[in-house]
Amino acid sequence: MLSYRHAFHAGNHADVLKHYVLGLVLAHMKQKDKPFWYIDTHAGAGLYGLTKGYATQNAEFEQGIAKLMAATHLPNSLTDFVAQIKRFNHNELAFYPGSPMVAQDFLRADDKMRLFELHPSDCKLLIENFKGQAKQVKIEQQDGFTGIKACLPPPTRRAAVLIDPPYEDKQDYQRVVSMIKDCLTRFTTGTYMVWYPLLQRPEPSEMIDDLLDLNSVSWLHVTMTIHEPSAEGFGMHGSGLFIINPPWTLPSILNESLPLLTQALALDETAHYTLSSQIA
Repeated sequence: MLSYRHAFHAGNHADVLKHYVLGLVLAHMKQKDKPFWYIDTHAGAGLYGLTKGYATQNAEFEQGIAKLMAATHLPNSLTDFVAQIKRFNHNELAFYPGSPMVAQDFLRADDKMRLFELHPSDCKLLIENFKGQAKQVKIEQQDGFTGIKACLPPPTRRAAVLIDPPYEDKQDYQRVVSMIKDCLTRFTTGTYMVWYPLLQRPEPSEMIDDLLDLNSVSWLHVTMTIHEPSAEGFGMHGSGLFIINPPWTLPSILNESLPLLTQALALDETAHYTLSSQIA
């Protein structure tokens, strides 16, 4: 399916959670001298304008990154994330970076990015946004579910992988599980981050159950709900991340920051977060 364009949702509450945690993972990886790869299976366009085009139709960023940037008394990790977003802007919030741009801030000269994007228009924008960086960044117009196979294991034997499909096709939930199974046979020690929406339908929770059944030695599962599910049963009321082989420091950082992040993005009194982990 090629109808999905992330620009409609750029900077919303789900992006904030996803990119904040992504930054924490990559910051931990760069603490070691040995190079690493960042692999993004559904990379999108890389950078999104918020003052014109798709993002203005629902202005979801106003209930996401804009609220966080207006919050006060944040812990250092969230302050650093806000500062990162501000570097893409000047006097007003006009741009929001997608996951490849967020990741690029953490890459050193010897680190590499491998980006997959199937939508032709978004892939064209992605290539333009990383123009002149071919030595470090390789972009392919391809389904990341299959493209990732050629990347594993990376030569450095260190990698963080973000799996962030649109889930417009219900089969994506099972495709995530099948892909993770295959990835773990190719590269057991990689860090795999699976983002997913919180919906009033069974597929998201079934996917998480299947991922837990993989019996990974180390994992972390975080969710953030920002409002009560709709009475009609439609729409996303939050999002989650399931991470295999997370940094050992991640649970303590999230325990400190998630209460404040949830409070900053809450739309009603039912907003809450969950955090569970098994760290070897």
